Amino acid sequence: MREAGAVIVTYNSGAEIGPCLDAAIPRAGEVVVVDNGSTDNTLEEVRRRPSVKLIVNSQNRGFAGAVNQGFAATESPYVLLLNPDAVLLTDVEPMAAACARPGIGAAGGKLLEAGGRAQHGFMVRRFPTALTLILEVLGVNRLWKRNPVNRRYRCLDMNPDAAAEAEQPAGAFLMIRRDAWQAAGGFDEQFHPLWFEDVDFLKRLRDKGLQAAYEPAAAARHEGGHSIQRLSQESRILYWYASLLRYSSKHFTPSRFAAVCVATALGSVLRMIGESALSRNLRPLRVYSKVVRLACVRLMLCRFAGADSSPVLARH
Repeated sequence: MREAGAVIVTYNSGAEIGPCLDAAIPRAGEVVVVDNGSTDNTLEEVRRRPSVKLIVNSQNRGFAGAVNQGFAATESPYVLLLNPDAVLLTDVEPMAAACARPGIGAAGGKLLEAGGRAQHGFMVRRFPTALTLILEVLGVNRLWKRNPVNRRYRCLDMNPDAAAEAEQPAGAFLMIRRDAWQAAGGFDEQFHPLWFEDVDFLKRLRDKGLQAAYEPAAAARHEGGHSIQRLSQESRILYWYASLLRYSSKHFTPSRFAAVCVATALGSVLRMIGESALSRNLRPLRVYSKVVRLACVRLMLCRFAGADSSPVLARH
């Protein structure tokens, strides 16, 4: 049996999961799919491949919760987290070999667009600083993409063909050594339903003294964002900001977390005004007012109860 297993989390992934599994099955010793309540033909596609272990959740447990389930259902010493819209193009042994090196607990590989271009800026990033996220929520990184802070964060200075130490390989194609996973305690399921859970895990792994690596000898074609597109725009905005604020509360000092909260509220007001004017409707007012309220609540809890207080985001 190969040393590496694979965990794939699905959510209405029927159009993507077939090619993903067909490429993963011959390259992994065990393949586990955790489905988060799909209502399309995802389960039928998975069941056509009897060697795949399928875990079916009756509701969406979120990406972090499903990954934890899948990891617990594997026995391999190295486990590859693979998005259903990622298709392996090579064996994954180079990633396992990287994870086996002393001081390394996880490894990412090269992600390619359909045309063969590396997904520079996504497949490897550095950990976000408070300034990074402030510029992100204020829209500066979108308007001035090549500013020095954003260039550093998105590793736009890296050579995608050279192996290197990496702070944050993308969770879409990430191998983790089992004992490293156990040392860090798995994914934080409070990042629900998605975003920043992989960043948080790798940051906690680094805090335990274990590094991550980037290994371009392992490659996958990656479409990107298929499940996100099935969420409403309002849900996408709320989930992203809630997870960003949770990450900030866990890893920044109270003063820097407070700065992120203030920037989030200010940036949301600016987006509220600009998007309402451009769309000529009040829908942006509704969603961004919720983000402002969330940021203000987190700021008050930071002041009175400590930075890691975590109010529950209301379901929408």
